[in-house]
Amino acid sequence: MANTLRPYLNCVRSSLEAAMCLQNFASQEVERHNKPEVEAANNSELLMNRLVVSRNANERVLIESSINSMRISIKIKQSDEIESILCKKFTRFMTQRAEQFFIMRRKAIEDYDISFLITNFHTEAFLKHKLTDFIVQFMQDVDKEINEQKLSVNARARIVAQSYLKEYQ
Repeated sequence: MANTLRPYLNCVRSSLEAAMCLQNFASQEVERHNKPEVEAANNSELLMNRLVVSRNANERVLIESSINSMRISIKIKQSDEIESILCKKFTRFMTQRAEQFFIMRRKAIEDYDISFLITNFHTEAFLKHKLTDFIVQFMQDVDKEINEQKLSVNARARIVAQSYLKEYQ
């Protein structure tokens, strides 16, 4: 893990661990229903304060928590046009396969690139620290993957430009 990324990811990890205190809570409107309150937002008493962990203006995490669910939205670093194109393609690829990731949402929250929804059923089925580790590892891997793809695109562009310019020498 890069030294500049470590404090940011540690802050995200500790914030997720603190916010992941979910319990079973049936719907107050419909009998025998258990909807994620962070998604339904029917009762403001059941919603906790939103938390934004920001590394800079272009890279941040929004943690929205309620009594029985939490939504984690991630804004991936996009410092230039190549990174924004790579990020858009990568998130589209991931969201098309959202059902394979049990906690990933198909559609991200506005102004964010990718979102996860964790309910009390997920915390009962999986270990809480493993869910936190998955999200932090996901953030680290996405950052690494986009940087590697950017280097690969730049290397290809350099080779193409050199072969194109050889004809004019």
